[in-house]
Amino acid sequence: MSAATVAQAAPARQMWPLYAAGFTTAFGAHGIAANLGGYSQDAVTSLLVLGGLLALYDGAEVVLKPVFGTLADRIGARPVLLGGLVAFAAASALYVVADSADWLWAARLGQGAAASAFSPSASALVARLNPAAKHGRAFGSYGFHKSIGYTLGPLLGGVLAWAGGLRLLFAVLAALGAGVAVWAALVVPVVPPLPKARQTVLDLARRLAEPSFLAPTSALAAATAALSVGVGFLPVSGRAAGLGTIATGAAVSVLAACAAVVQPRAGRALDDGRLTPRGGMGAGLLITAVGLTCAMLPGLTGVLVGAALIGAGTGLITPLGFAALAASTPTERLGQTMGAAELGRELGDAGGPLLVAAVASLTTLTHGYATLAVLLGAASVLGLAHRRPGPAPQTSVPKR
Repeated sequence: MSAATVAQAAPARQMWPLYAAGFTTAFGAHGIAANLGGYSQDAVTSLLVLGGLLALYDGAEVVLKPVFGTLADRIGARPVLLGGLVAFAAASALYVVADSADWLWAARLGQGAAASAFSPSASALVARLNPAAKHGRAFGSYGFHKSIGYTLGPLLGGVLAWAGGLRLLFAVLAALGAGVAVWAALVVPVVPPLPKARQTVLDLARRLAEPSFLAPTSALAAATAALSVGVGFLPVSGRAAGLGTIATGAAVSVLAACAAVVQPRAGRALDDGRLTPRGGMGAGLLITAVGLTCAMLPGLTGVLVGAALIGAGTGLITPLGFAALAASTPTERLGQTMGAAELGRELGDAGGPLLVAAVASLTTLTHGYATLAVLLGAASVLGLAHRRPGPAPQTSVPKR
């Protein structure tokens, strides 16, 4: 079975555990990150310590996602998915049992490492279990559930931390990881690794330098950068305009909700031929750039309109980017490609806020938004100006 040769999409019951895995990594990342500072005073003794704890999860993903993606190609994506979910549950349970500041560092690092295993494996399985003609819908649904995890993470995580502290939140994450692991073990079919030709480091570098990889990965990184900037800095703009916490929280919710709603629709439009990956990603970058421009406007209108457009633009890019990667990648290398693409997203996740913060520290936050908007707008123009037919979905037997 391969993404190129399956004739029909996998039954929905086989896809749901993969969507749940996407929800788990997003909920685990944002649920704890949003509540570390307020509910762990014994462990978070300074802003530097808080920054270190926040960086552990993403840092582990940056280093390990390509490694686990390659491992998924070698031994099969399903074992790496299950192992990652079990490890996520174990790392979460570690803090529940130990309940100490020192073990919080170990638990957070373990969660990030585990997510590095099951996140690219889930993406690879989404591609392997569906024909190329259904990749848009499949990745749209997967992205939708990840967006729900990002949306509910701070809110539901805050409720759990308020009710029982970080131990309760970690306990829920342990149960979630274990439950999804059991669900996936029972439902997700075995997808054996495919034979593949020997690949040198130079071969890998050449493949990752091809436009068919760089273009969608760059778009995904840009979308993640804008999303992180919106989540992190739109509340700052709202407070500067005199808005309360409810209004600023609503802005972040609007952003996440728009991203969640747009992704399945963008995937369906791709599968139906109403969108092309290159054109859709270019349009998504342009919409996102306009959203950042609107965020420069003062008051509630600028915050809400900016949030809605940033969410819609990033929601348009995400499923198209992953579908383009799946269509242009040899099926036996899907895990490696998804891991490398996830690395690009993590770099965008960190780089976008750093860029805006650096510009804002020298000028104003408005100039920070403008800088990122110009970069995204330029990327959109370049992408649309150099439109070429992308590689056709693979229909032959994978290379041996």
